[in-house]
Amino acid sequence: MISLEANAKINLTLDVVGLRPDGYHELSTVMHEIPLADTVTLSFEGEGVRCTTDLPYIKSGTNLALRAANAFYGRTGISEGLSIRIKKRIPVGAGLGGGSSDAAAVLRFLNERHGNPLRADELMGLGAELGADVPFCIAGGCALCEGIGEKMTPLKRLPHCTAVVAKPQASLSTREMFRRIDRWPRRRERPDTRGFLTALEAGDLDALAKRMYNSMEPAAASLAGEIAEIKTSLLRLGALGACMSGSGSSVAALFDTHEAAQSAADALAGRDREIFVLDL
Repeated sequence: MISLEANAKINLTLDVVGLRPDGYHELSTVMHEIPLADTVTLSFEGEGVRCTTDLPYIKSGTNLALRAANAFYGRTGISEGLSIRIKKRIPVGAGLGGGSSDAAAVLRFLNERHGNPLRADELMGLGAELGADVPFCIAGGCALCEGIGEKMTPLKRLPHCTAVVAKPQASLSTREMFRRIDRWPRRRERPDTRGFLTALEAGDLDALAKRMYNSMEPAAASLAGEIAEIKTSLLRLGALGACMSGSGSSVAALFDTHEAAQSAADALAGRDREIFVLDL
């Protein structure tokens, strides 16, 4: 039996660049790993692959970690019994890559367990077939992710800071969010990704935080107005910058001190929100 920590991610910028002929969306996004993790426990026993979580509303048969294991065994021709148990700490439907991080942890470990039958690029490609966030969750750290998530440019991590991640009670469907983006009638505001990258390279926390933006936010606000309210509150409470993560519904904000972040989190608590204070 082995237990793995599957870390979540936040999007510091996100731009929906366009729609490809195959129906997938081209993205340009800066992602950063955060110390909020599910625990994925693997037991090699019995026959076939099984997966359970501690959340009864997650369907085990379609769980991304289960699909990842089956995809690995199918690609490599390896056969063994595997039981996957997941203790969820990453909120579901929050844009934090919870399912993707679980899948990535499974893929990484299975590849190492069997002597790395898949090269790094092959493992990333297999991850991309499962979901846009899976390749980044395999690599971790900080990266500019483009295409459908498979084109990654490693970046410096953020300067020392503290993030507040706040998820309202409402969750958002990624599929529904992209449908709304495709129908969104107004010209979308886009993040200054180039300016963000320049500030990140220089280690200028204030400048990069001011360039945090997610072009999906206007569509999300029409589904869950509390997202805009949380972002506005975090900025008013001293955040250097804030934006929605992924397709929502969580909002990530950066603070220059842990004390400032904790004070903002305390002020924001209530109304069934899930709030995390994370030193980066």
